[in-house]
Amino acid sequence: MVRSTDLEKSNFTDNVKYISEHSYNFLEKSKLFGGEILINKIGNPGRVYMMPNLNRPVSLGMNLFMLRLSKESNYKEKYVWAFLNTEIGQNIIRRKVNGTAPLTIDKEAVRTLYLPKASADFQKLIEKTITNSEDTLVHSKMAYQQAETILLNEVAFDKLKLSTDSVNIKNFKDSFEKSKRLDAEYYQKKYEQIVSLISSLPHNTLNNIVQMVKSIEPGSKHYSEEEGLPFYRVSDYSKFGLSKPDKMLTNSFVTDNKSMIDELMPKEGTILFSKDGSVGTAYLLREDLDGITSGAILHLKVKNNKEILPEYLTLALNSKLVQMQAERDAGGSIILHWRKEEIEQVVVPIIDFKKQEQIAELVEESFKLKTESERLLEVAKKAVEIAIETDEKTAIKFIKDNEI
Repeated sequence: MVRSTDLEKSNFTDNVKYISEHSYNFLEKSKLFGGEILINKIGNPGRVYMMPNLNRPVSLGMNLFMLRLSKESNYKEKYVWAFLNTEIGQNIIRRKVNGTAPLTIDKEAVRTLYLPKASADFQKLIEKTITNSEDTLVHSKMAYQQAETILLNEVAFDKLKLSTDSVNIKNFKDSFEKSKRLDAEYYQKKYEQIVSLISSLPHNTLNNIVQMVKSIEPGSKHYSEEEGLPFYRVSDYSKFGLSKPDKMLTNSFVTDNKSMIDELMPKEGTILFSKDGSVGTAYLLREDLDGITSGAILHLKVKNNKEILPEYLTLALNSKLVQMQAERDAGGSIILHWRKEEIEQVVVPIIDFKKQEQIAELVEESFKLKTESERLLEVAKKAVEIAIETDEKTAIKFIKDNEI
């Protein structure tokens, strides 16, 4: 069941939600096949997405509208998506948003959105540009998956048959006395297997690998939606990148706490690592962050780059090897929370440095391709704006000049 958070992060594998097959078939009109335009109803009303083809049964989540264009309309979905994501399109949508809290947009408002007419040839060119962007993103994800495969092969994860036993008998000394945990799920054999596998190889604990800094939680009274310092929360990033944060910190709060904020602003090479909500999500900053993160995000800085590369460590933290440790430690809570003391004791495999370099190259190639994919989307949106404000001929020239 696709939600706006999945679309925002372009991540349809981690922390996904499911519905039953019966519900999927019963909700016939909610089936998604790829190519549909989706519009957020609430929270960030009017945010527009294009549904990718996931090659598996998918249903529309709540709080999203789905648009399917009729063949008689003479509009192509990718052209409409590009227009609705231009500044012009977003301004039209904002006028339709209900001003009460929480902000919403209703079905009738979506029905009355204006769409500019465009020639079939121009729409096809926009469609081609967006398709090129999508293809580039596919290659980006393939490079990342290749890097993951190298890591898992190095530790022989594929040869590990994880236990499905729901029972594991422990004495007091090997259970509560050591871990201070009473929840049975913590002691599942599969978690012991993963830690044993890593421990049988060259490894270290995270607190020995990185310097770990906790950020701040200023409280919602210091939030602003209009101006101030960007405030990144767990929902504003994934292992594939950062999205524009929904919240800012007020200028008055920033001024009053300038020295602390200057100290906590993450620099290039810092790994953002979530300890609340979607626990264990790691993202490596490739430039200084113009903003600050919430207290739910730890800042990790590798101590010795000659022993372990930040790109490799980030991928390892996002891999099944560490995600299962996060699942074990945080799994006993209703709202997932991974304690800093537990995170410090996470075991990380340290593979051959040349293999780390190979992984780092693939990861960087993945992010370069992702950046190029995003650039092509911006070209498509800008071309639509130019066509509206000037003419299609000028817009076509802009696309041709920016194709490579």
